[in-house]
Amino acid sequence: MAGDPQPLCSLPITIFNNLHKNFKNIDKIVFGRGSFDMLGGILDGRRNENDGFFLFVVDHYFKDKPLAGRLPARPGDIVRFIDVDPEEPTTAQVDALRDEVLSTRGLPAGMVGIGGGSIMDIAKATSLMFTNEGSSVQYQGLDLIKKPGIYHLGVPTISGTGAEVAMTAVLTGPEKKLGLKCEFTPFNQVILDPELISTVPRERWFYTGMDTYIHCIESETGFLNNAFSHAYGDQALKLCREIYLGEHSGQTPENDDKLMVASMMGTLSLTYSEVGICHALSYGLAMVFHEKHCYANCLAFQHLEDYYPEGVREFRQMLKRNNIVLPTGLSRNWTDEQITAMAHVAYNLSHMWNHAIGPDWKEKITIETIKALFKRL
Repeated sequence: MAGDPQPLCSLPITIFNNLHKNFKNIDKIVFGRGSFDMLGGILDGRRNENDGFFLFVVDHYFKDKPLAGRLPARPGDIVRFIDVDPEEPTTAQVDALRDEVLSTRGLPAGMVGIGGGSIMDIAKATSLMFTNEGSSVQYQGLDLIKKPGIYHLGVPTISGTGAEVAMTAVLTGPEKKLGLKCEFTPFNQVILDPELISTVPRERWFYTGMDTYIHCIESETGFLNNAFSHAYGDQALKLCREIYLGEHSGQTPENDDKLMVASMMGTLSLTYSEVGICHALSYGLAMVFHEKHCYANCLAFQHLEDYYPEGVREFRQMLKRNNIVLPTGLSRNWTDEQITAMAHVAYNLSHMWNHAIGPDWKEKITIETIKALFKRL
């Protein structure tokens, strides 16, 4: 069957060459309950840079909530509460924020992103655009950013996407959904405080956690899997199984600790490997129907048992155990034009198909193949 992974020993030498990734990781990470209170002290050491103020971008969910009162913002700092529902981050949004701050206040000493994956991506992308001219549209791709961004720090308040440690800031542009990916993208500092994810609604907690699970399944069952990516992915999968299927499964403080670590390790796994078919389909869903990434992954993954048989079987067990019901039959309400548009978005993510299917993927996967996958949904 097309898509079945081959053992690494059978891969051509060109595939092994692609495994040699000299990637940039986070400079500093602090983990633990209550570690959010370290934020002010960490920022103090950077306040003499550029024009001396910090730009905070915070999920709108926290406006007028206790966390907003804990922000270590000083007079002169800028705090923006950003609503990321239902849309995901866009190139226009990042460009507008950068232009507004530069024209009214100057160049920040740094940026702080506090929220979920969308806020993490906005913070990473905007930090880069402060020092790189033009629109972020022209930097959607690999290693197109030429200058380091300003200092940027991430504080995730939901776990699963792994955006806090990813070297990609995913943005939806006028023509494509694609990340700004380079060695300057990762945060300089991340604060992982499990207390901050305790109020996440149960279904969203599940969907974002499944993003970590799917990261690992796709990373470990493709052509670019290797000992390095497997070490991170195997441990993240173990944690996901404890969280969603274990004797003490469910949304508990202990499992929040585990999920925050699994999110980080799952993303480090795919960083040295790659994601696959499910993510390609989810990008199409996001581009055409503006579905949130983690939910879109779940919608697609449940129908990919011929590519990821063990992963999908276990995923369905997790759905049942956690009383989550996903809709089906969605494609009956889609036009052929919409399905074709999604298929083209997915097809153009060649790095994902190369990992999932192999270097000859274009001989096995066509637009019609992908349209058929979308019609399963």
